[in-house]
Amino acid sequence: MDMKHRNSVMPFAIVTFIYFIVGFLTTVNEQLQAPLKFTFLAEAGNLKNTLTTSISFFFFLGYLVNGSLASKWVNAVGYKNTIVRGLMFMIAGLVLYLCSSWFGYRYPDQAFHFEQETIPYGFLIFVVGSYLMGTAAAIIQVVVNPYVASYELGKTQPVQRLNITTAINSIGTTTAPFFVTVVMFSGISIANVEIKQLLMPFMLLIVCLVLVTFVTQRIHLPDIAHTRAAVGEKLERSIWSFRHFALGVAAIFFYVGTEVAIGANINLHAFELEDSGHPVTFFGRTDIIIGGVDLGIHALLSTLYWGGFLVGRSISSFFGNISARTQLVTTTILATILAVLAMLTQNLWFLVVIGLLHSTMWSCIFSLSIKGLNKYTSKASGLFISAVFGGAVFTLVQGGLADVLGSWRWTWCLTVVCELFMLTYALFGSRIREKDRID
Repeated sequence: MDMKHRNSVMPFAIVTFIYFIVGFLTTVNEQLQAPLKFTFLAEAGNLKNTLTTSISFFFFLGYLVNGSLASKWVNAVGYKNTIVRGLMFMIAGLVLYLCSSWFGYRYPDQAFHFEQETIPYGFLIFVVGSYLMGTAAAIIQVVVNPYVASYELGKTQPVQRLNITTAINSIGTTTAPFFVTVVMFSGISIANVEIKQLLMPFMLLIVCLVLVTFVTQRIHLPDIAHTRAAVGEKLERSIWSFRHFALGVAAIFFYVGTEVAIGANINLHAFELEDSGHPVTFFGRTDIIIGGVDLGIHALLSTLYWGGFLVGRSISSFFGNISARTQLVTTTILATILAVLAMLTQNLWFLVVIGLLHSTMWSCIFSLSIKGLNKYTSKASGLFISAVFGGAVFTLVQGGLADVLGSWRWTWCLTVVCELFMLTYALFGSRIREKDRID
């Protein structure tokens, strides 16, 4: 890559904006769980929570199945063309969301029956769309993470650049809950939403994504040297032979597992507390009504949780002298304490605060995992992204535990397990062995 583009901020800004879109639509997908539970799964019986969390499960299944495919595309066609392919998958996913809403609205009685449970076909279409959306997010992230970490921008460290990019991503995740509540469902109570309200917002999102894809195809996005193997080049060793990378993949599996589980399921726990006569309060209020619009405490919980990512990443982007390992040790210890307090007190605001601590963990784990990998970096990124499947596993497992235990309260033990694993990685697993150092 020539010096003209080496220090240009424009390519960095373009990739960061696309990452904003990924964050926004990922959280929209999660926040649609509760509305779809009321609209599609009213007659799903004891499988309601399990089926509801299957939306996130299939979204992150796309990461597991297609993460390595994306790294092959990066090596074959470059970073820019891989991003374009990812955007096209995202458009396809939104089209299926639109079809799901239309089918559910026009043919509400068309359903699959399993014992005593009824599952509308419209819901099944949505789940397929969720898988395509997850595939799109995986493909784009395979590009974004190594691109940002390796792109030379001023006097910045890789973890700083990743924190800047993920902070912009967090703007998307922070605004998405209120987009679902206010724009998609016009601020009415979740229990009273109608599936037809999704039609127009999905149409608008499709138009916007088509425009973004069109523009991306025509902009200049320079490649990054020494981050991917040349076409036909064989790598001398298995990427899994780098211990700090292999354990980093496991760490990100647990990290995304608890990150997504909190963001996706905290509102379901809030509804459970409300039904039991112990609603979550905000400065003594059990609702937030502005201008006759019910913004919903559940939406506020998710918004502030994801908002913690934005605040934490923005602040940590200035921490040029604090190592990724130190940041990861500190945040995982504090997050473990907060998760335990949330279970003991049933105060969901402790879980919300964990968002602030989770904000830098992705950047820390990724930068520690790919450190010193050189031409193995793009392949490592694809496998690394596949571990985001943890968001599917832990979200679904937690939903299943909630059905088995009859409550969400003690299911947050999963968060404690995840935090302790990441702490172990920070202390021991992230250290590079001498034989894993590449000249």
